[in-house]
Order: sequence, then C-alpha cells, then structure tokens
Amino acid sequence: MALEHHSNHKMRFDQQAENAAEFVIPFIEKTLPTKPSLRILEIGCGEGGVLKPFFEKGCECVGVDLDQMRIDLAHEFLSEEIKSGRMTIMNKNVFDDDFKQHYNQYFDLIILKDVIEHIHDQETFMPFMKTLLKDKGQIFFGFPPWYMPFGGHQQIAKKKWTSKLPYYHLLPMGLYKWILRKAGENDHTIDSLVDVKETGISIERFERISRSSGYAIVNKQWFLFNPIYKYKFGVNPRKQNWLFGAVPFVRNFLTTCAYYTIQKL
Repeated sequence: MALEHHSNHKMRFDQQAENAAEFVIPFIEKTLPTKPSLRILEIGCGEGGVLKPFFEKGCECVGVDLDQMRIDLAHEFLSEEIKSGRMTIMNKNVFDDDFKQHYNQYFDLIILKDVIEHIHDQETFMPFMKTLLKDKGQIFFGFPPWYMPFGGHQQIAKKKWTSKLPYYHLLPMGLYKWILRKAGENDHTIDSLVDVKETGISIERFERISRSSGYAIVNKQWFLFNPIYKYKFGVNPRKQNWLFGAVPFVRNFLTTCAYYTIQKL
C-alpha cells in the first residue's frame, strides 16, 4: 500500500524541508555557498518544502509545478514566506515564453529533486535550463537511478505487494502493465508508473546528457540508502561504498539515490 508520506501533504512538506536542510544544502554548499543574494528556482517544487530552508537563509526563491493542487498547498504552507516577496510559487511550465523571457539568465541555482526521472525528452530539457542560469550557474539533481530496486516508483502503487516488490519495473512494458492490472491497480496509478518507466534515468545516461548539454559535473554523491528513507522507512542514510560505486552500470542496481551538482560552462 502507498506510504503515508505520499498522502499526508503536510508531513511530506515538513520532511522535505528537514531533508533539504540536513542533506541537500550541505551538498550544494560544497560548490555554491548559500547567501541572501542567491536566486533559486525549483522545478517540480510540489508543496515547496525543499525551498523553505533556502528562504530561511535569505535566498530569493521561485518554485514551479504543473500540479495545481500541490501549488495550492504550497501557498497554504508558505503563506508568510510568499507575503514577504522573496518566495514565489506558481503553476507554470518553464518552457512558456513569458517565463523564459522574465527569468532569462536569472538564477544562480536550479533545483530538481526527484524530478528529472519524470521529464520526457531529457536531451532537450537539460540544455534548455542553461537559458535560465547566470554564467557559471549550477543545477542540483537528486534522483533514483532507474535500475535500483524501486526505481520505477512502485511505492506509489495502491496494492501491498505491487508497492513493495523490487525490480519488477525492469520487466518488458507489456508484462509490467499486465502485472499491474492483474494486481488491481487503477488506471491513474498504472499511467503514472508507466510514465516513470518511459522516463527513468541511469547514472551513466545522466552524466552523458549533462556533458553533452554543456555542463561540467562539479560534485556527486551516490547513496546506498537515500537520505529521505530516514522519514519513509526509518533507515539511516548511508553513502554508497566507493568501490561498488566505481563499477559502471552495476552500481545502479544498489544505489537508491544520486546527488549531483552540475555547472553551466
């Protein structure tokens, strides 16, 4: 069955804010110190939890998401921050002309946490983000490599065994859909899981697209246990063993989260 994390919106907001303060910001600050003058965009911001600790450090924050319900929740949870004028949360597609023009080369940092694995045509999207970045601007990514046990996001499934079974998202598409239907998953859940199957990204593919899109990889960290698992499963974060992480492709199967910072060249 789906985790409470996925249905309790305020819990997810609070957990994302704490996780960002404890893990995301320290990782980013290794290459880009956070300071009041920093301009930050989060793409796929959801309820805005990740942006809250950046705001508390004095940064100017903009969050965009295509889900109006989650934007409404962000306005509820971040009402005082939005009133201050340093936090903007909107239902917006970053490809829209008015957004591109208003925020042309505007941001010091773009954040995509658990988002890139949902985006179609990543080869177009990655170079596009350079138009929103200042010179030497950076992008933070946190994502589950596709081949990891739950890289298909099957934890959002409604049925107990389909939400807890690892690796079956790697099966051929037809067989994957058949299993989900036989388990009794509804059409919306199946469509969501199929969408992730179509867009999931590996460590190697991410690095290849980043370099071909005109970025330098300035920092990276792979995790055996994703930091967010502290909240989802009560499991303490653990970095991936350096030796296992050095083995291309194989490392994807037991790396539950990858953090990257890339810089515009």
